Amino acid sequence: MTPEEMEKRIVRYGDLVPCKTAFIDAHTPGSDQKENFTIIGGGVSESPDQHVHITIPHGFNIGAAGQPPKCRNSLHNHRTAEVFIVLSGRWRFFWGERGDAGEVILQEGDIINIPTNMFRGFENIGTDYGMIMAVLGGDDAGGGVIWAPHVIEDAKDHGLILGENGKLYETKKGERLPDGLAPMPVLSDAQLQQVNEPTPMEVVGGYVRRYLDMVALAHRGSVKVIGEKGLIRDRPGFEIDFITRHCATEKPHAHDRPSVLMPVKGHWRVVWEGGATTLAPGDTMSVPEHLSHSAVPSMMGEAALYHVIATDDSAGPTWVP
Repeated sequence: MTPEEMEKRIVRYGDLVPCKTAFIDAHTPGSDQKENFTIIGGGVSESPDQHVHITIPHGFNIGAAGQPPKCRNSLHNHRTAEVFIVLSGRWRFFWGERGDAGEVILQEGDIINIPTNMFRGFENIGTDYGMIMAVLGGDDAGGGVIWAPHVIEDAKDHGLILGENGKLYETKKGERLPDGLAPMPVLSDAQLQQVNEPTPMEVVGGYVRRYLDMVALAHRGSVKVIGEKGLIRDRPGFEIDFITRHCATEKPHAHDRPSVLMPVKGHWRVVWEGGATTLAPGDTMSVPEHLSHSAVPSMMGEAALYHVIATDDSAGPTWVP
């Protein structure tokens, strides 16, 4: 594969195209400055305004959210996996129908695999613009999201209507629901009773892993972060590994399906049959199946990246061992 062909499978951080109307909470107070990015696959956006950088199916989606300080994402529920990796800034993740069932603070390089069937949100509590990368289960990311009832009601006050087809309509732009299409129904009390509210011990203990701990574990080999036998035991339809300079190798290898490289620290030199490139934090590279390649740090200093690859497991509810 030529460098020109491979460059089409690389999304540079500085070339990311944002969408501020991709989700129903885009114009509600506290979230109007949020930028959404759909890097690989369509993600869970309800807006046609999104720009999908790479449309090649991978078995999972890669996205990102960028927010200035004090900007928060409204409470919502996912049908498949939603994994966040903190690229920059300091972030508060919270959960529960009203966001008061628990919270955890994460920093650069930390990872959280938020369980399905629970309302969750996140907020940039740092002092500068921050970015989190996201991995979503399935090529269609579970067919969208389920919003907390108060979020749907608040959105109406700001000219946003979510149709039962999962698409977002902005009355401020003169849009309206198509004939015969009803609004997305608000969850009933009985349905709300079926939504989980796990304890902080369950979420933090089972689904959060800290960057510095993984650096220590990677001293003698790559770390399986998410997988059936990973630090986070789940089978969301993909696995995530953590690699540092201590365990990176120049030995070429290949996978039988597309994989993704996501640096979070340092610069990485990726060499393949036909070319080479250098990745920086925030860059996302899709490596084609069966392509022999290697990835090692290209400069001295701290270096770490996450590697994502699909499995034969179907995307769906969080797996319980």
